[in-house]
Amino acid sequence: MGIISVLVLVTAALVLLLVIVVYNRLVAFRNRFKNAFAQIDVQLKRRYDLIPNLVEVAKKYMQHERETLEAVIAARNQAAGAARQAAGNPGDGAAIQKLGLAEGALAGVLGRLFALVEAYPDLKANQNMMQLSEELTSTENRVAFARQAFNDGVMAYNIARESFPAIMVAGALGFDHAQFLELENKEERKAPVVSF
Repeated sequence: MGIISVLVLVTAALVLLLVIVVYNRLVAFRNRFKNAFAQIDVQLKRRYDLIPNLVEVAKKYMQHERETLEAVIAARNQAAGAARQAAGNPGDGAAIQKLGLAEGALAGVLGRLFALVEAYPDLKANQNMMQLSEELTSTENRVAFARQAFNDGVMAYNIARESFPAIMVAGALGFDHAQFLELENKEERKAPVVSF
């Protein structure tokens, strides 16, 4: 066995070792962002469970606002379906984007519902409504923290995936670009109107 054969074997072993290290590192980052999505999923399920209760309490007081109440339930159902699809594969960018759009739409109709609640003093003062509103607000905060953790995990994964030498083998090993969960709520992006 000549020196060239030894050098080829050593080089091949080093390349194989490098691929194994890169693969294991990418698996760890991918599992972290998938775990972070699982935390979002838990909070979204809690949120989806609270919304029908909130609507039921509001129905008793807001018979004339049926359209808004139906819109809340429809948006909730659409968001829950998108969440189930995204939970099946948090690495699917299209599913994550669809979830972001559905969550943005749900946030918009919930905002309209809470604006209407302000017009009904008896409903606003109802103990069940106050408790459900507080739980929903708490859940919204948990969703925001979980979404931030997910996006941090996605960022770390994408950086690891796009760094050298991982970028040379990531695609071949099945590590695709991960999508951030961004909520598309057009109302949030509008500048507030201030008048004196």
